[in-house]
Amino acid sequence: MLASFRKVLQDQTLTPLYQPIVDLHSGKFIGYEGLIRGPSDSPLHAPTRLFSVARSHGHTIELERLCRKIHIDKFVSLGLAGKLFLNMSPDALMMHSDDMSVSSLLPPQIVGVAPDGIVIELTESEATSDYSSLRQAASDYRGLGLQIAIDDLGEGFSSLRLWSELRPEYVKVDKYFVQGIDNDAVKRQFVRSICEIAQQSKSTVIAEGIETEAELDAVRSLGIQYGQGYLLGRPSLTPGAALPSETQRLLTPERSAKRPFAESYKGMGTARKILRTVPAVADYTLTNDVYDIFKRQPELQVLAVLREGTPVGLIHKLRMLDRLARPYHRELYGNKPCDQFIENLPLIVDHKTSLQDLGHLFTEANPHHLSDGFIITEQGRFIGVGTGFDLIREITQMQIHAARYANPLTQLPGNVPINEHIEALLLSEEPFAVCYCDLDHFKPFNDLYSYRKGDEAIQITASLLRQYIDSSIDFVGHIGGDDFIVVFKSENWRERCQKILDQFNASMAHLYKSDHLAEGGYITENRQGVEVFHSLISISLGVVEVNMALPYSSHQIAEFAALAKTEAKKIPGNSLFVERRSLLGVPLAQTRPGLQ
Repeated sequence: MLASFRKVLQDQTLTPLYQPIVDLHSGKFIGYEGLIRGPSDSPLHAPTRLFSVARSHGHTIELERLCRKIHIDKFVSLGLAGKLFLNMSPDALMMHSDDMSVSSLLPPQIVGVAPDGIVIELTESEATSDYSSLRQAASDYRGLGLQIAIDDLGEGFSSLRLWSELRPEYVKVDKYFVQGIDNDAVKRQFVRSICEIAQQSKSTVIAEGIETEAELDAVRSLGIQYGQGYLLGRPSLTPGAALPSETQRLLTPERSAKRPFAESYKGMGTARKILRTVPAVADYTLTNDVYDIFKRQPELQVLAVLREGTPVGLIHKLRMLDRLARPYHRELYGNKPCDQFIENLPLIVDHKTSLQDLGHLFTEANPHHLSDGFIITEQGRFIGVGTGFDLIREITQMQIHAARYANPLTQLPGNVPINEHIEALLLSEEPFAVCYCDLDHFKPFNDLYSYRKGDEAIQITASLLRQYIDSSIDFVGHIGGDDFIVVFKSENWRERCQKILDQFNASMAHLYKSDHLAEGGYITENRQGVEVFHSLISISLGVVEVNMALPYSSHQIAEFAALAKTEAKKIPGNSLFVERRSLLGVPLAQTRPGLQ
């Protein structure tokens, strides 16, 4: 391994790749991060192995310097615009000469890149202790016009201390905290805190590892200005100068202002949530040309094949290379159309397909789709691919989330997912109605008939609510006890509420003794020993309509619904009360329900 490493240094057989760093508002490239790969036919191809060998034998500084030279030379020859982010260890930064110059850090033959176009991206492979020297070195290079960035914030040994000591111009959030951020409240809070610190320290935040549209939306919603990741552009030997049009549209102001309904708790996500952007080629593209695409983009594992604009299959890099590596296969197939490398009929789904439905498709379809992946379309047009791994991850997260916050008696979502669902609808500015459901005279029934009968009454109520909603767009949650929330997107929600009222008594009838049922109630003693007549259980529904963007949170909307429920309970028997007044501009404390 050491001999191979020395040969790499001697022959300079390193391949520079460039991944764009994108302004998440305009879509413009502000620069590129330089990434390095060893020889493709060598065990040193992966950068982790390459630098591990360098560290083991004391050649880290030498390797880093060679990487910087190769990156700068190629960056200039490609004519790339913007800043070049160069990775460097703290030890390398501190090894500067007494007569401070750019050449002590960068190769002497640097031409065509101004110092202010270079950002030194500090990486941490081991703990740093000499902060004084590091701070001085950073100050010296800043004096020459260079800028400093901290890479993988949150991943290293002491990155927060490094941030405080160096006050870098850029901080890059580690991809661990970005991936799945749309589904993880802790990750969102962590990144939100980073943004707050960055504002105080005048650092610009860059989110790494953005791979899905949902992650992009979540990162943008936190106010992060710049980002990089496979969704925005993969590392490439010859990177583009602008985002593809289909990626650019993800950054439109209209889209950022509205979160898709599918991101709410009940929507549970669609195929678009796990979309990965990959290249597509026509079915008549030569196999050698496809081979060159994979060679230029080492991280790319699959691409799509289109026939007259319609997706017909996927080509997998490793399987294609395996076939071409056989004797004479490259010569035999290299100048023939690439569609011969499509191995199986593809699974093609619309981007609006729910993840649950997609899971059912996988169980019913050929199992190879789980490993091969599938094609995602929008109105029949190819927009990307999805993987079985991403699908399983998302469904698992949804199940964990649902189980964590589900009511143990009814298995309905509890307070946290209820609030999340309403918040998502408020952000999407779509009309909906919130119905607060409460059982009347429940406590006397529970005391007389026992808690087991009380639990059964609650379960019957939950089943009734489920029965009369549209499960594809409406949502039922269980606050606790005998209180429920229904969030309607169905336009005929009034009719659905009326059916709940009409069926309630019949659903509960079997719980009562016949004489109690005939009399419409029963007599029990209160705490003072006085006999009191109690009516049979009834249900009260209080509804609030939300028809526009409101300056309220989910908690406040729920309070409006609770006020409507209070008015409904004043009406004898099964009742429906609808808040008639507009909620916009009415302080919550001053709101009084309107007339039914």
